[in-house]
Amino acid sequence: MVDDGTQARSEIRRLLRVHGQQPTYSYGQNFLADPNIVRRLVAEADLDNSSQVVEIGAGTGTITSALAGRARSVVAYEIDRSLAPILEETVGHLENVELRFEDAARIDLHAALGAGVWTMVANLPYNVGTGIVLDTLRHVSQVTRIVVMVQREVADRLLADEGSKTYGLPSVIVGLHAEGRFAFAVPPQVFEPQPRVASAVIVLDRKEAPAAAARAMKLAGVAFGQRRKMLRRSLAAILVDPTSILVRARIDPTARPEQLAPSEFVRIAEAEELGA
Repeated sequence: MVDDGTQARSEIRRLLRVHGQQPTYSYGQNFLADPNIVRRLVAEADLDNSSQVVEIGAGTGTITSALAGRARSVVAYEIDRSLAPILEETVGHLENVELRFEDAARIDLHAALGAGVWTMVANLPYNVGTGIVLDTLRHVSQVTRIVVMVQREVADRLLADEGSKTYGLPSVIVGLHAEGRFAFAVPPQVFEPQPRVASAVIVLDRKEAPAAAARAMKLAGVAFGQRRKMLRRSLAAILVDPTSILVRARIDPTARPEQLAPSEFVRIAEAEELGA
């Protein structure tokens, strides 16, 4: 097999030991230590020599190396500057890799990436995964495909359909901006160190959001903030006459938010605008 720079557990441990580092809990560092899983993750991105890729959380560079072998260019963000010597050893020689030691959760990624079409590929830290995915869908329009490894619980919430116990505002945001699918499950044993929870890889392909998407998300946020209440009651905090607007939108005023598909929150937003 061609050496694509992926790292087995023994190599990750060696890199950490030689450079005097250890995984940092506060950064949610669980390094992927199975080359086969790395290859499956990268394959889901469907890259070619014209692809621009952004990676969040370069870690020890194992995914970065595999991406560099498939894509035209890779911009890899890493919050932990102490990993710089490791990344210099593993990917510093790759001309199509740019390392940026910044907190990707706190920057304007849309402005930072610039023009062109981008794919996001990442083993996302558990503590920021949901926020990065949702912010990218809402604000980073040039990222057209997102292939990320997240906590299994997070994957279920992001991909949930209405009526599910895990359905909520994150599910609505994903539904308005992307076509999502579950790619494969990832057991805890393939990480160094081993987390206490299972993970999963999901794929989100961007679609054009409805014109009323921003208002629909606002309405969904208010509704899910009081998810046990009927919509006519929970939306009274944001709509002047919620019952009449819901009827105009062909939504049962006694329904609860988890019963509504993302498109139905859009209908409420559109009905509100028509009645304004």
